[in-house]
Amino acid sequence: MAKPVSELIDYKYSGLDRRKQKVSGEISSRNMELAKAQLRKQGLQVERIAKKPKPLYEFKPKIKAMDIAIFSRQMATMMKSGVPLVQSFEIVAESADNATMRDLVLGLKKEVESGSTFSSSLQKYPQYFDDLFCSLVSSGEQSGALETMLDRVATYKEKSELMKMKIKKALKYPIAVVCVAVIVTIILLVKVVPVFADLFSSFGADLPSFTQLVVGWSEWMQAKWWLLLIIIGLAIAGFSEAKKRSKGFRDFLDRAALKAPIVGNIVYNSIIARFSRTLSTTFAAGVPLIDALESTAGATNNVVYYNAVMRIREDVSSGQQLQFAMRSTKLFPSMAVQMVGIGEESGNVDDMLDKVATYYENEVDNAVDGLTSLMEPLIMAVLGVLVGGLVIAMYLPIFQMGSVV
Repeated sequence: MAKPVSELIDYKYSGLDRRKQKVSGEISSRNMELAKAQLRKQGLQVERIAKKPKPLYEFKPKIKAMDIAIFSRQMATMMKSGVPLVQSFEIVAESADNATMRDLVLGLKKEVESGSTFSSSLQKYPQYFDDLFCSLVSSGEQSGALETMLDRVATYKEKSELMKMKIKKALKYPIAVVCVAVIVTIILLVKVVPVFADLFSSFGADLPSFTQLVVGWSEWMQAKWWLLLIIIGLAIAGFSEAKKRSKGFRDFLDRAALKAPIVGNIVYNSIIARFSRTLSTTFAAGVPLIDALESTAGATNNVVYYNAVMRIREDVSSGQQLQFAMRSTKLFPSMAVQMVGIGEESGNVDDMLDKVATYYENEVDNAVDGLTSLMEPLIMAVLGVLVGGLVIAMYLPIFQMGSVV
């Protein structure tokens, strides 16, 4: 029985090329006959071909948010080029390097072939496509401008993910350096300090208080290192579980992020950028403002602004203008409110919101660059305190002996 048309099978082959030299490799196709035909088109004389054996345990890579953004851009490009929807799925699936992503695209293709709409097919994979994504695609299907809507969705996803990646990239370096510094400190306490402690014990004199403190830490680390690992593991697991299960804890983290020194301003600007970008994209897609605000509230990813946007939605549904509803929350910058007001007067709210989003995305970029520059001296200070403090503690008794002599 032939395999379903939507399933690609991996084959291993060997044969001769045009120069009669031995070649071998792998190829993906719907069935063996098509695989042979593809190889013949490449000028290969197939001697042996068979299905690639599946491993006992197959590790499937995760689908990242940027994979979804790339999928959106590829589908938009295919549709704008006049390629039918089902064939677009095939092309995108064959070009996907991520096997899990390829399975997802083929699953969408199968759903559409069975008669489902594109948007309803997306809704069956909520872990990858949120309500905003599905509603925008649905609007495109209803208006007959699916390719235009996919292009807007692709632009929205790309800009949103690029901003997240820049923030993560800025935080990775200092976190990595601090982790290395902690590891080096632990190694010094466990391996180096005991050597000095044995040396100092032969002096028979009282050690400085700072040195005694460090030696005490070293002895505790050697005896109770397992306890430290348990404490760290429980702290990480507890934080993760509390964040997952407790809404109050998540709300506390959201509020704390806005008030945090240095990074609080970056969080604030990124929220305003996401709010403006999401509302601009949904409003331009023809989604009613009330529904657009509901989707935008979830896209802010912060409980303070989620509640604020839902209050704005209630005010707008009761007849209030968007700019006045935004101003009443006292959470949005004056420039954003004024730009929305100009947009309401001129009938170009989506264009004004797009400009606001671009401005605050640039602000986030500049702030992230500044944070990176600021972190470098702070990291050096942390390294100096940790490593330098240990070195001073170990050599302090030697310095005192030298002064006595």
